[in-house]
Amino acid sequence: MVKHVILWQLKDELSPEQKSAVIADIKRNLERLLGVVPGLWDIHVRTGALATSNADVMLDSTFESAEALAGYAVHPAHVRVADTYVRPYTKNRVCMDFEM
Repeated sequence: MVKHVILWQLKDELSPEQKSAVIADIKRNLERLLGVVPGLWDIHVRTGALATSNADVMLDSTFESAEALAGYAVHPAHVRVADTYVRPYTKNRVCMDFEM
């Protein structure tokens, strides 16, 4: 199994209300990929960061293999979500993938 974890910071110019809406959209649309992307076993978008955090959103996902993760990266449903709900609103992305 492979764990895929991403932390995003949202763009500074977003208002608190916009950030809340963006976070909700990211969560809803990424979590809908379960059952759509082959080899994706589990996916959760963590929200509600404490004031001590320096990230706004965290993706916590599990894949059956490194090959499944590679397929996710280019899967049309994932690309659509990333291009529509994530990339336009984020200023920074940090990723860690590891075998479990």
